[in-house]
Amino acid sequence: MPPRVLILGIGNLLWADEGFGVRVAQALQRDYIFPENVTVMDGGTQGLALIPYVQESDVLIIADAVDFGLTPASLLEARDEDVPAYLHSGKTSLHQVSFQEVLALCKLMGRGPEQLYLVGVQPVDMKDYGGSLTPEVKAQLEPAIARILARLGELGLPAQPKPGRDGPADALDMAQYERHRPSAETACRIGDARFLPGDPG
Repeated sequence: MPPRVLILGIGNLLWADEGFGVRVAQALQRDYIFPENVTVMDGGTQGLALIPYVQESDVLIIADAVDFGLTPASLLEARDEDVPAYLHSGKTSLHQVSFQEVLALCKLMGRGPEQLYLVGVQPVDMKDYGGSLTPEVKAQLEPAIARILARLGELGLPAQPKPGRDGPADALDMAQYERHRPSAETACRIGDARFLPGDPG
């Protein structure tokens, strides 16, 4: 029986480069056809709610923005026992802590993936609330996707490019999101002056 593979993009689209993993998952869903035992999921910031999906997988492939102390926009790959160490980095986002708990709880319950694979990007900016991916991190989407597709190839589960797509773009499509979000000048992305007043002088 072929392994059950879960490709999981985790992150928050509202915090600039923190949305990297979700954008990877969206691009894979949009552009490729996968064998029926491969599932691509936008895990967002679901945290512990992801436990049943993780438990059902034999191979878990994670895409995420991870602060591992390298040059901004660098890509990192990690496998199996090395993956949790990178996910437990110095990030302060809530989803990162919860996903650590997901892996730990799955292990504690004795039911979860036998293989782990992480493609992570070193973020450039995760403080631009409402901002999209920075150009440097956006440029790493295709290389990250290529690495995930290569991993699927190693498993004997190649993906096929979709011939094309019709219909309106999803509301969370990156181009759509960037086209309709307010500019940094129009909408303050660092806090509301009514609650975080500046120097009164």
